[in-house]
Amino acid sequence: MKLHELAGRPGARKARKRIGRGIGSGTGKTGGRGGKGQTARSGVRIKGFEGGQMPLHRRLPKRGFKNTPFARKLNEVNLGRLQQAIDAGKLDPAAKIDAAALVKAGILRRAKDGVRLLGGGELKAKVTLSVFGASKSAVAAVEKAGGTVEILAPKAEANEQAA
Repeated sequence: MKLHELAGRPGARKARKRIGRGIGSGTGKTGGRGGKGQTARSGVRIKGFEGGQMPLHRRLPKRGFKNTPFARKLNEVNLGRLQQAIDAGKLDPAAKIDAAALVKAGILRRAKDGVRLLGGGELKAKVTLSVFGASKSAVAAVEKAGGTVEILAPKAEANEQAA
């Protein structure tokens, strides 16, 4: 086989449809855009426009907010995933396990803002973990296996409201 003999599979390449090229083409005159008006024009079609009636997205009340500038992007890791890595020899249970160790072991792709430990799966090894946050079930499971969990997240302060 030579380079000039290479070709796509039959039907893999489709010819571009040339619209607006006369009545005989089948896509002449309006070019597949229907009649006149706003929808036939370029770049001005209004999504959610209801003919002057107040649109649904404006009739409904605004609710809630997103804390995007301050929200922390955390990696979630289950205990079962840690046990798999320990069994495969990628993680050393004797050493302290933190975000950097998890990235090096290939459990996480990147560290983001930290790691949140979740209680899915079963942990048999005694490990020392240093994570941003952990669920109660995860902490209980690690301590049951004889390990410890160090939580790096700052403690939430109890807000006292003045009467």
